[in-house]
Amino acid sequence: MSRLRVAGTAAAVVIPPAWNNWVLPWLGLGIRGRTAANTGFATGYALAMRGRPNWCAPRGVRYGLVSATVVAAGYAATLAIPSTRHRLGEFADRSPEVSAAEWVAVHIPIGTVYSEELVFRATLDPLLDKAFGTRIGALLGALTFGLWHIAPARAAGDSVPATIAVTSVGGFVFGWLGRRAESAAAPAFLHLAVNVGGAVASRLGRRLGGFRSG
Repeated sequence: MSRLRVAGTAAAVVIPPAWNNWVLPWLGLGIRGRTAANTGFATGYALAMRGRPNWCAPRGVRYGLVSATVVAAGYAATLAIPSTRHRLGEFADRSPEVSAAEWVAVHIPIGTVYSEELVFRATLDPLLDKAFGTRIGALLGALTFGLWHIAPARAAGDSVPATIAVTSVGGFVFGWLGRRAESAAAPAFLHLAVNVGGAVASRLGRRLGGFRSG
């Protein structure tokens, strides 16, 4: 591998965590500003690194819809069981600055799913696969995705090591699905189902379980 290619690959790995953990928090933006900034960053990153999202690939859409349906069924089953419904209702509200509708319709799909899938599955994973092979590329991509979540974990008061571990596993699954479908659409649908489903299910769990806010 040439020095130029090594430098380019290293930059591709370092830039996303640096953006999300240092630059974006330093900007001090509200949630709407963060969504706009993340969208711009992801788009610029993908253009600069020649990302290949293949959003409209039929197989990607098909795999994504199937995966999302499985996740939705899992949330529905969890809500149907009183004990697990109660556990869902205990999760903290992660969207205090905006309405639930705005959170699930704008900030999760655009600020989180579009941005992260464009950066990681559409752009970084193919670069790492080309440089190191699929096995090592998958592990490096997943770990970088985990490191992306350090600052959000601190802001939410969550365990940083646990967050890195969980999101790295999630990144590995998203990456596997994206490689299999040859499209970022598949992990994007799955990612959307997990995040939107979690936000909606936790609220339904609180409502059905009799929780009161404040």
